[in-house]
Amino acid sequence: MEDGFEIPAAEKVKGIVEEDGNGGEMEIGKDGLMKKIVKEGDGYEFPINGDEVEVHYVGSLLDGTQFDSSYDREIPFKFKLGLGHVIQGWDDGIKTMKRGEKALFTIPPALAYGESGSPPTIPPNATLKFEIELISWTKVKDICKDGGILKTILTEGENWQTPKDPDEVVVNYEARLDDGSLVSKSDEVEFTVKDGCFCPALSRAVKTMKKGEKTFLKVKPQYAFGEKGREPAGDHECFVPPNTALQITLELVSWKTVYEVTTDNKVSKKVLKEGEGYDRPNDSAVVQVKLTGKLEDGTVFVKKGHDEVPFEFKIDEEQVIDGLDRGVKTMKKGEVSLLTIHPEYAFGSTESHQEYATIAANSTVYYEVELISFEKEKNLWELTTQEKIEACMRKKEEGNSLFKKQKYERASKRYEKALSFIEYDSAFNEDEKQQAKLLKNSCNLNNAACKLKLRDYKQAVKLCTKVLDADSKNVKAFYRRAQACIQLVDLDLAEMDIKKALEIDPDNRDVKLEYKLLREKVKEYNKKDAQFYGNIFTKMNKMEHLNYVNGVRKQEVGPMTIDNKA
Repeated sequence: MEDGFEIPAAEKVKGIVEEDGNGGEMEIGKDGLMKKIVKEGDGYEFPINGDEVEVHYVGSLLDGTQFDSSYDREIPFKFKLGLGHVIQGWDDGIKTMKRGEKALFTIPPALAYGESGSPPTIPPNATLKFEIELISWTKVKDICKDGGILKTILTEGENWQTPKDPDEVVVNYEARLDDGSLVSKSDEVEFTVKDGCFCPALSRAVKTMKKGEKTFLKVKPQYAFGEKGREPAGDHECFVPPNTALQITLELVSWKTVYEVTTDNKVSKKVLKEGEGYDRPNDSAVVQVKLTGKLEDGTVFVKKGHDEVPFEFKIDEEQVIDGLDRGVKTMKKGEVSLLTIHPEYAFGSTESHQEYATIAANSTVYYEVELISFEKEKNLWELTTQEKIEACMRKKEEGNSLFKKQKYERASKRYEKALSFIEYDSAFNEDEKQQAKLLKNSCNLNNAACKLKLRDYKQAVKLCTKVLDADSKNVKAFYRRAQACIQLVDLDLAEMDIKKALEIDPDNRDVKLEYKLLREKVKEYNKKDAQFYGNIFTKMNKMEHLNYVNGVRKQEVGPMTIDNKA
């Protein structure tokens, strides 16, 4: 209700429910605003500040004198909530109402017209009664939190998901000036959200929308065409002057979700058709797929699984390129996706001859994949203790095989996976605990060898230390930790480890060779230290000579003292 509205002649209030003492009344806030529900509303949502609400109401004084009624005018009253367009009692009270609810509000003077009242019908310091029916409301969202793009939902969308920057959306839009002149209109426009379309407001707004949603946008110049304006792009379009606001109707028809499969953004997945449920393949799952591989120019180089028999492979077993392995792991049954795979996760820096075409070195490739079905490897909690030990042994052997092929990073992951099966052994019997201990030491030692090859010397030290905590006389653990310490220039610890290894196994040839390497390193660093300090002394002598030549008097060095206290 706005200040200065036309007040009809006072008459008896119609439709106001009489109070029975304080029965059914509730206080809203701490300023004396009282509410009594006359008719329950629907749903669970409430309007919020900025929403445009539509209400019917009857207003009266405490003596029952009616001063206004929208029912009499047969036109609901509309206003934006929480922006001071009505008395504060309305703003505070309507925010507590559901759609279709009718309530009787008792509003104290401080939340109504206060000391001045609203002459001639509302006296000073008047407490008012309003029966308000909340018919509906339209949500208005300040997208950029600066008033630059105000969004009013015209048609609600489906589900709860909204597009993200990498996604590809299809929209319909119509943009006009405030006077109604057409600026641009287009249907079924497709674009990547982060790249935008038409003006900056579209990409910002579409990230707040659900599929099928239609909205009305009030767009300030900074999110339209700013200081430059826009020339008409067609015969029926008008010029947008500099610093001009726009009104845009925008509908999100559909979108394709794009995920970054790897953290370096070199394998991405665009979902063409959503899959079923939430389950996805895990490592070592057997998957059945249809796939088509293409080059950037659209040339097909491979096609599998499109006949009666799907193409089958095992995840993380190097039966397909790494990017395809990783991409399929993110898919659900029935999902169809397009994978974009950069050379590092595809065929690398060498030329590769495929079924229908040759892939040049350093090529990005594209796979359209349909995941028909998959059979997951058993989860850890589904395994018996003996099955856990057997699974650990299998993964360890896979790691050994990868190590021999010089695939150290993948081998390292296999050893880590192997350890995960036996990490918690409280349910194991004594024999199984002994087996698990040997396997843990073996996997950690082999993983340390991988880390040495990968030059991750700190991690190699940690793994060897784990082994030595469990087995203080493990020669290999001392030997490999010494190797890592030499590379980290921790020569004292390296020497200690080598000496301990030789105490346990005096004839170990590898340890003796490492000791020889250590002595050479010590000589090398001693030589470097001597050269370093020699250069410093030479520079100091030159400075002293220059000071003498320039007449600078040499200062005497005071006597050195030591602290004799214990």
